Amino acid sequence: MSYKGKPIRLFFPFAPAMLIAGRIGLASLFILGGINKLLSYGSTLDNMRNVGLEPAGVLLPLVIALEIGAGSLVAIGRWMAPLAALGLAGFTLATNLAFHDFWTMEGERAAFELSLFFKNISIAGALIFLAGALSKEVSE
Repeated sequence: MSYKGKPIRLFFPFAPAMLIAGRIGLASLFILGGINKLLSYGSTLDNMRNVGLEPAGVLLPLVIALEIGAGSLVAIGRWMAPLAALGLAGFTLATNLAFHDFWTMEGERAAFELSLFFKNISIAGALIFLAGALSKEVSE
C-alpha cells in the first residue's frame, strides 16, 4: 500500500516489539514442549516407542535439546536463530509424519489428526518465515 509513491507503514513504530513478541510466542511452544518432555520423560519415551521411533532412548534427549536449545535461540533472535528456526521447522514437519498420520484413520479421530497435522504445517510455515526475517535482521 502506498500514498503518493511512498509506502505506508502503519505498524512501523511497533515493528521491533512485534517481532520480539512473535519470536518469544513461537519459541515458547518448543521451550515448554522440551521442558514437558524432560518432566514426563518416561511417558514421552513410551509414546515415541509406540509410534515406532527407535532408538527412543537416544532420540528423546536429542529432541529435548533441540526444542529447548533451538527454541531459546529463536526467542533471543540473534546469532544462529535463523538456522534454529529452520531446524525447528524440519523437526515439526518430521514429527507430523510420525504422530499425526490421519491418512491411516477414519471418522472423528482422522478429522482431529488432520487438524493437528495442518496446525503443524502452519507452525512450520511461521518458522520458515521467521528464519527469513531473522536472516535479514541478523545480517544488518
